[in-house]
Amino acid sequence: MVTGRAVVIGASGQIGRAAVRALARDGWEVRAASRRGGRDESWPGEVRSVAVDREDDAALAGLVGEGCDVLLDCVAYGAEHARQLAGLADRVGSAVVISSGAVYEDERGRGFSTLGTPEGAPVYPVPIPESQRTVAPGEGDYGARKVALERALLAQGARLPITLLRAVAIHGPYSPLPRELHFVKRVLDGRRVRVLAYGGRCRFHPVHVENLAEMVRLAARRPGARVLNAGDPQAPTVAEIAVAVDAAMDAPMSEIVTVEGPPPSADVGDTPWSLPEPVVYDMTAAERELGYRAVTSYEASLPGTVAWLADRVRGRDWRAVFPLLARHSGETLFGYAAEDRWLAGRGA
Repeated sequence: MVTGRAVVIGASGQIGRAAVRALARDGWEVRAASRRGGRDESWPGEVRSVAVDREDDAALAGLVGEGCDVLLDCVAYGAEHARQLAGLADRVGSAVVISSGAVYEDERGRGFSTLGTPEGAPVYPVPIPESQRTVAPGEGDYGARKVALERALLAQGARLPITLLRAVAIHGPYSPLPRELHFVKRVLDGRRVRVLAYGGRCRFHPVHVENLAEMVRLAARRPGARVLNAGDPQAPTVAEIAVAVDAAMDAPMSEIVTVEGPPPSADVGDTPWSLPEPVVYDMTAAERELGYRAVTSYEASLPGTVAWLADRVRGRDWRAVFPLLARHSGETLFGYAAEDRWLAGRGA
């Protein structure tokens, strides 16, 4: 039984691959659009793949054609993309748009953009509700652009019912910024010690791509105008993640050395989850609005993630495999020499 017509923008990315699969399995007739086209091997045969440049208004209008019941946009940023989607409102039944948890700021106006600045890291309530204040909209940093996108889309009101999903720390195969590589590569390189700042207690709420796809599937069936956090059932600590990666790779348990307070240096003790204060999202609204129940957990999904990562980087330069991650982290992600010096000095 066909549920309706669905259009997915950004179908070849990490989120799009899983969302197309979830929608197709749920009975939607899916048109999967990406810049180069192409198919994921897991998609059912009836999924139609098309090449579309989402920056081209005419191409985007052609993709929607005479209309669709639901449109998923995995790659929308800023007010300009909101304008594009609003221009299609008369031909779209409802939309689901991927936003970000990076939109939040604390009561002192600090957000993710103030990390490492004199203003300091944000201190959020635990867990963070969707009503938490957000940064000012703009076209500057990532969070500001996402807020501009959200506000412009929510202004459409009943004209275009939109579900905005605020996700961070997305994990699973096909990630261009795989945080888990921090520990996976250490296992492959035979590193037996994990130096963790802030006592190893850092929590940065992840969401597995299959859980995010499940939220997309549910939102497609239950249109509405709303903003929802997207997260896994639990937010593990960075120390728990280190232990879980060892277990998933069937490796001996590493020695964990904790540092109370910030990393001793940029390449010692820092990880992609290392924040001085916890970032944990309240998921009760998604449960209430969508009937959301996670389809997997962090630990249950980890073997698939680490197997994909290990296969990608084994015997290769990780920077060539994940150039976006290399640009973000520079040489500090695997600063083994500095780590060894620090450990030697600590032992002395």
